[in-house]
Amino acid sequence: MDREIKVLSDQIRSTSLSLHSYLKHGHLEKVYEHGLLNRLSKVGLSVKSQYSIKVLDEDNTELGDYYADLLVEDILIVEIKACRTLTDDHTAQILGYMRATGYEHGILVNFGSPKLQIKKFFLN
Repeated sequence: MDREIKVLSDQIRSTSLSLHSYLKHGHLEKVYEHGLLNRLSKVGLSVKSQYSIKVLDEDNTELGDYYADLLVEDILIVEIKACRTLTDDHTAQILGYMRATGYEHGILVNFGSPKLQIKKFFLN
């Protein structure tokens, strides 16, 4: 699983960089979401857009739904931003989503700055 996640993360990272090199910054999040969905799907990955994931309390009470920008191979959440720079709030957001949904792996991608920003997160 560790190797699979590493390879998958590298593939998302390189695909994001390629998309950012082509589109540059300045578009809405949705454009980058669709672009990443398109490119990752073309290389044969299972990618779901705006995928509904149940948010559970510690006693497994259902609290609501979180819609992952992308869920790749049913194991990795990709949260997409199109802002000037990533902040601690963005990090807190993806970590909160991961904790509340039980997904151990997440990637935060910001297409909105002149230089692509990517952060990988792991919970155990």
